[in-house]
Amino acid sequence: MKEQNYEIIRNIARSNSPMLYVSTIWHNSINSLVYSRLGSNMTHPLQWQKFPVLDDGYICLVDHMGDDYAIVQAARKSYDKDLKEAGLWQGATDRSTLRFMMRLGHTSPFEMVEIKFLVRVPMDCWRQWIRHRTANVNEYSTRYTEAIDSQQTTAPDEWRLQATDNKQGSSGSLEEWPEGTKIEKDYIADEEGLPTECNIVKIPNYRPIITQYPKESPGEYLQLREAQFHRDATELYQERLALGVAKEQARKDLPLSTYTEAYWKCDLHNIFNFLRLRMDSHAQLEIRTYANAMYEIVKQLCPVACEAFEDYVLHAKKFSRMEMEVLRNIVSDYISDREGTNNYKLISNGPASMTDREWKEFLTKLT
Repeated sequence: MKEQNYEIIRNIARSNSPMLYVSTIWHNSINSLVYSRLGSNMTHPLQWQKFPVLDDGYICLVDHMGDDYAIVQAARKSYDKDLKEAGLWQGATDRSTLRFMMRLGHTSPFEMVEIKFLVRVPMDCWRQWIRHRTANVNEYSTRYTEAIDSQQTTAPDEWRLQATDNKQGSSGSLEEWPEGTKIEKDYIADEEGLPTECNIVKIPNYRPIITQYPKESPGEYLQLREAQFHRDATELYQERLALGVAKEQARKDLPLSTYTEAYWKCDLHNIFNFLRLRMDSHAQLEIRTYANAMYEIVKQLCPVACEAFEDYVLHAKKFSRMEMEVLRNIVSDYISDREGTNNYKLISNGPASMTDREWKEFLTKLT
């Protein structure tokens, strides 16, 4: 058996595959033979380094294929000018080519880069994440395995208020009880039947809330209620399992704050689309935190592509036809004051942050 496994590995090693992992684990789970034939990009100092997110979540790099050079190499194949040798980055020339593709929306070459992450994320946040259907995903299964015994918790000062101008957003923090709330002192019996001072909080259009701490803020009250709910939900789940209930059914009342884990693999073009949406200030804070951590990893793998992404996508804006008319008038007045002409094409020099080509493309957009 062992000799057969060695022969399989030797045959694979003779193949032309540039990147390959083969692991053979013996039946006793002690002796293992791992043969690795690595491409130039298969290892990275960030590999398996966990970037903490929220209170018990993380994201880490598992694997990646390709880098800035792979994008340029793929693009040059279009006119048969690609360099077959790996790793021959041509400096400013390749940077210019990559930025040109990002600027004009030539996205296919960016799909040559693929990145695989391992994430630990609350289920409510994962619901938004999984909406990006262009990735390859395999998630921790609570049908096969007991649910992860961890829920996202919220500090007293982290409860956010519903935004008044956005039905799906939040704004500000919950610092005071709602307007019109009346707080009355009272006494309730403790576990031993003795009277204990408490507050009766009467919120408009809601039942009275009993708090056992006279100076308790709404955030502190919600934190205690959250902890109690997590304990009750976990106890109910474990109770069902102890009684023999199937995992697939026992899990049904677990809170959405329960953490899950998944492998998430995606190409760079669609990763950028994910980041464009989830790093936006309108995205929910929790998934925005994950997106920011993901971007810290991606920037170290493809720094030039990320620079172009920031310049032409992340911090760029789209304009409607009506907005373009306003913009033309504003620019026309500015150029007229500065140069004494309304003819855009006569202005040869743009700002220092733009190349000559970018300046010409900008002027073309205005005409």
